[in-house]
Amino acid sequence: MEHELKSASELLADSMNSFEKQVESKSPPVPCKYNEDEILSSAVDYIRSTYAKHYSSADGIQTLDLIDAVGDAPAFCRSNAIKYLARYDKKGFPESDILKAIHYCVLLYHFSRKREHTNTNEII
Repeated sequence: MEHELKSASELLADSMNSFEKQVESKSPPVPCKYNEDEILSSAVDYIRSTYAKHYSSADGIQTLDLIDAVGDAPAFCRSNAIKYLARYDKKGFPESDILKAIHYCVLLYHFSRKREHTNTNEII
């Protein structure tokens, strides 16, 4: 059986779709005092919009795929989340900084889960 490697965008889309299904399946809805549900919906919209902007090769490979291939994706994502939080509102776009930090936190979550599910018996 041949296994196809999924691109970072496909993995993130799968993760976001899974998250949305989990959120939608909860009933009755729990009211969010601070509009977290609306904020997360905005974050999902932002994340999806970034895929039209990313630089990638004709076959959909992004720089993050290469960073992941050498094992640095979690550190890269963590560092970028910190960067966007550290520069919060220093460039006049506070919501953009927060959405970018959220995006990198979601990616960090993805790569952390991926690492947990990787076969630890592999010899590198």
